[in-house]
Amino acid sequence: MKAILLPTDFSKISINAIHYAIAMFEKESCDFYLLNVQKASSFISDDMMLMSSSTTIYETLISAAKKSTENIIAKIKAKYNNENHRFHSIVDYDSLIDSINQTSKIHNIDLIVMGTKGSSGLESVLLGSNTAHAMQQCNVPVLAIPDGCKFKGFNKVLFSTSHLSLHGIEELKPLQYLKSLYGFKLEILHIKDEHNSTNEVLSNEVLFKKYFSDATYTSMEVSSKKMFEKVNQHIIENKIDLFAIVSTKHSYLDRLLNRYPVETFGLKIHTPFLVMNKA
Repeated sequence: MKAILLPTDFSKISINAIHYAIAMFEKESCDFYLLNVQKASSFISDDMMLMSSSTTIYETLISAAKKSTENIIAKIKAKYNNENHRFHSIVDYDSLIDSINQTSKIHNIDLIVMGTKGSSGLESVLLGSNTAHAMQQCNVPVLAIPDGCKFKGFNKVLFSTSHLSLHGIEELKPLQYLKSLYGFKLEILHIKDEHNSTNEVLSNEVLFKKYFSDATYTSMEVSSKKMFEKVNQHIIENKIDLFAIVSTKHSYLDRLLNRYPVETFGLKIHTPFLVMNKA
């Protein structure tokens, strides 16, 4: 992976995700693109009173955000001093998802790394809403980093699939790439629920055995309503360092993320979550 997109709203959560990505690719030659997306609603009346008559709202917003992203980059460079890493500041005035997709296309982004809010009662959601939307609507793999999570390497990775469709190596390349870097133990978890069909299971296993020859296989039969609870329990009990899936519309990701009330999910995911895209 050469180009990593790091959306930031300057919050502690997004800054933590940036540091996670930098540590994760410490030995790799990478271009990191810090992206801040502004919107007019973030501009309050007090700010307008301080503007000069020749300054537009757009110019003021972009200028302030540009300074903030450049300040983050300066601190990162001073802390890590890594010659393998190059940093770029991008400030946009758009919807977040449209901006992420446009930036990803322009700069050939390989991976998007974003922070998640974690759990703090019923006010929270499974993932930060922006991150969940990115997973569902962006064309590039998204890695979600829970609040406060620090990179400590990948020893055990769980890839979960419902086998509702055939997988291809193109969509699994992010997982293959990370395995080449860290040599982790990969577990492939087959989720069987009421939506499941076994038609594609054998074909997928051929692919996995070809490209992930040392992977282990586990099967879990569970109703959709219990899916998050059971998968999360498996992640915790097996000390999984990274949880990965392939996103297909109206399928596993939708059922996992947002089909049921937040109370059902328990708000307990504290593991980095990689969502790859169906090729």
